[in-house]
Amino acid sequence: MTTTERIGVWNQLVGQEPAVETLSSAAAAAAKIVAGEPAPPGAMTHAWLLTGPPGSGRSVAARTFAAALQCSTGTGCDACPGCHTTMAGTHADVRLVVPEGLSISVAEMRALVQAAARRPTTGNWQVVVIEDADRLTEGASNALLKAVEEPPDRTVFLLCAPSDHPEDVSVTIRSRCRLVTLRTPPPEAIADVLMRRDNVDAERAHWAASVCGGHVGRARRLATDEAARQRRATVLRIPLGLRRMGDVFTCADQLISAAEADAGEASKARDEDERNELRTAMGGDGVGKGVAGAKRAAEAAVKQLEKKQKSRATRTQRDTLDLALVDLVGFYRDVLVTATGSGATLNHPDHADQIREAASSWTPESTLRRLEAVLECREAIELNVKPRIAVEAMVMSLRQG
Repeated sequence: MTTTERIGVWNQLVGQEPAVETLSSAAAAAAKIVAGEPAPPGAMTHAWLLTGPPGSGRSVAARTFAAALQCSTGTGCDACPGCHTTMAGTHADVRLVVPEGLSISVAEMRALVQAAARRPTTGNWQVVVIEDADRLTEGASNALLKAVEEPPDRTVFLLCAPSDHPEDVSVTIRSRCRLVTLRTPPPEAIADVLMRRDNVDAERAHWAASVCGGHVGRARRLATDEAARQRRATVLRIPLGLRRMGDVFTCADQLISAAEADAGEASKARDEDERNELRTAMGGDGVGKGVAGAKRAAEAAVKQLEKKQKSRATRTQRDTLDLALVDLVGFYRDVLVTATGSGATLNHPDHADQIREAASSWTPESTLRRLEAVLECREAIELNVKPRIAVEAMVMSLRQG
């Protein structure tokens, strides 16, 4: 089934035909179970683990599958209330866990598991979608494991993670889930969806698809956001721009400042709206007698919210910085590809001239050391090393080669 042949909610998935086949068959079997009809054995199960590289559409696949489970026809028609409310994130029986901080806490998971144990109210199933399940703390994983081991009737757990490696999802949870692996979407499929869904002109759509590394969301942002294109260009100037010692700190500062600006831009308006809504809901803006207690409670709640927002901003900053580091990894990989004459497709074909210049100037060994320095920086940041310290150490290694 091609992208253009799909109907309903499945049209949201780009270049994932095998996964669509599996999930749509499961949704059809689930509809039979709800109707009390015999369903193909093994087609539907209570726990799923959707894995795939960044940008492959793990969370999109989970939401479309949830919509198909709640669909009145069992097909994911995208026309019934079940499909519409699920895709909009407002269905009463679909719970979305989208971690905004660095981890998913045990308290949050226990509350979720308790709520998921109830029978569906308006839909066919209770569906729990956990995006970034790799951020579950050990306690949260244990709380989820108990529910997955003894699942309530008509409850389905959909977990999304980069891989099924134990570092991402514990073996005990993984062994109780059915695995669906998403692949990196081909550039042709990404360009097609940009033109069809986002009205991007053909030339820019094909360019964005060729440089996004198979990340659909990144392709859309590069195609529609001039600031994103400028940030990428700044990052890709770094490898050949480290001529003097002062360039090390300048380039490191550019990387950190761009990540902080991106996080601030994404969070500022949302944070203020959340604070105002919380104060209003708790009566913190009231006047007259008896409002002192309400104001104190409101301010305490706002402080708790600000703590959550700070964690979310940190996560956004790290994610933005990681995208820049991935671009650098792609550049050094392209230099190795060019130096060895392998003929593999470049990650950054629009920078082929700079890549050839680097390949003629550096030895393959020094290029590999540079690539390893970027990978070590990514790992250091994941281990909570201060981003500026990690980036400055990386850029120093890039200059030394």
